[in-house]
Amino acid sequence: MELMAGWVAYELERREHTRELRSQTDRLDEFASMVSHDLRNPLSVASGYLELAREDGDPEQFDRIETALDRMDRIVGDLLYLARENEQIREPEPVDLDEAVRRAWETVDGADREATLVVEGDLGAVTADPNRLAQLLENVFRNSLEHAGAGVRIRVAPTDDGFAIEDDGPGIPPERREEVFEQGFTTRREGTGFGLAIVRQIADGHGWTVSVTDGEAGGARFEMSGVR
Repeated sequence: MELMAGWVAYELERREHTRELRSQTDRLDEFASMVSHDLRNPLSVASGYLELAREDGDPEQFDRIETALDRMDRIVGDLLYLARENEQIREPEPVDLDEAVRRAWETVDGADREATLVVEGDLGAVTADPNRLAQLLENVFRNSLEHAGAGVRIRVAPTDDGFAIEDDGPGIPPERREEVFEQGFTTRREGTGFGLAIVRQIADGHGWTVSVTDGEAGGARFEMSGVR
């Protein structure tokens, strides 16, 4: 009986190991596919503008090349983070959420183009990895700036078990509210499609839940719940 129990335990462990290896292989295949697909487009754009710049020496072409290269850099960073799927936050610490929100806002490209950040109430402190929290906030802010356009008003407020970030843009249709968190999903030609996927991954790593609904002004509202 003891021998049988040992064999069963070994077989279960072997199958679990096989399942993990298969999952890792699937993630690597998906990662390679995304890298080849998503980097090819901005590379082609940069190459095209480089040829034009060589022909006429127009400085504007170099600006466009720089934009394409910046996008590639962001894609690489996003993909590398997503490759560490299911990574848990190992050493969270108390973080002043109000300060984290304002710092993240200052670092987001385009945050100065007539957009407004409003922090309501006392956000208090959360237990989090400061760098990952900053990345989560920046990605949500960037999503609002890209989809709601210039002049967008972004509001951050505490909730019963976390916090919410909402804008006064066009919002997200109910049928797409799960889809927006999928890797590679984007409605913009120049988007990477990884920003909100990273938001969900960071939330999951902290043990939080992220969801999207309608904001008070009809825009998108991202709620982080289960935040301690």
